[in-house]
Amino acid sequence: MVGPVRPLFVLFGSSIVQISFCNGGWGAILSEIYARKAYIITRGYFGWNSRRALQILDQVFPKEAEIQPSLVIVYFGGNDSTGPNSSGRVLMSLFQNTHEENRNLSQGDMLSLSDKTRVIFLTCPPINEAKVRINRMLLWHLPGASVYFSELVRTNELCRTYSAALMELCKELGINAIDLYTAFQKLEDWQDAYFIEDGVHSSAEGSKIVAEEILKVIKEAEKEPSLHWRSMATEYSEDSPYDLVAADGERTLNPSEWTYYREIQWE
Repeated sequence: MVGPVRPLFVLFGSSIVQISFCNGGWGAILSEIYARKAYIITRGYFGWNSRRALQILDQVFPKEAEIQPSLVIVYFGGNDSTGPNSSGRVLMSLFQNTHEENRNLSQGDMLSLSDKTRVIFLTCPPINEAKVRINRMLLWHLPGASVYFSELVRTNELCRTYSAALMELCKELGINAIDLYTAFQKLEDWQDAYFIEDGVHSSAEGSKIVAEEILKVIKEAEKEPSLHWRSMATEYSEDSPYDLVAADGERTLNPSEWTYYREIQWE
């Protein structure tokens, strides 16, 4: 560990978390926004669902750790919401157990880490069903593909039902949740602009929506101290005689809060 110590934000989930620092992903966006303010780290596992996450929860979030997260953002909805595969077995899906599995996640080790740890759940966004169908056809026509993969059932109806169930559960438990399914569908041409070619994972534009929704929930939270980036201390932000020299050659300019370089001026 390097110093100084900063608040710790953990992104915990499946592939949407694992690749959240790729190609302008939402993890990278948050990391830049919280530069000099918080550590943003990922514990993302491609293909995982919430049942598998429960098996290693105490390893990812050990209670004896000296530094506990200030914020945990959880996403397993993409795999939790898949339907039975072509063999009839529900290998990936926890759809029938959505309430129970996510209740265990939310009431388990994460909330008992410290009285300052906060949790935000993300629902699954919708998918581009046309792209999913095309990629399914391409995959199944590859030599030997069906030997290794069974067909995953992904539909927007499953995403919608899962998201509604998760939002209801989080409301019941008093936990913040973000309805990405609804947030994406408010956008014009959301099916074309907001997903990569697999029709499931967010493009750079889609990741901006995820980051925006997360920042909105953090900003509106009533708990103290605020975890919104504008409210958090900036590391080594004090004035220094070694700061940049102003045009008059007399004053110095403290650049620690500058954000002019950002494509989006985040709120």
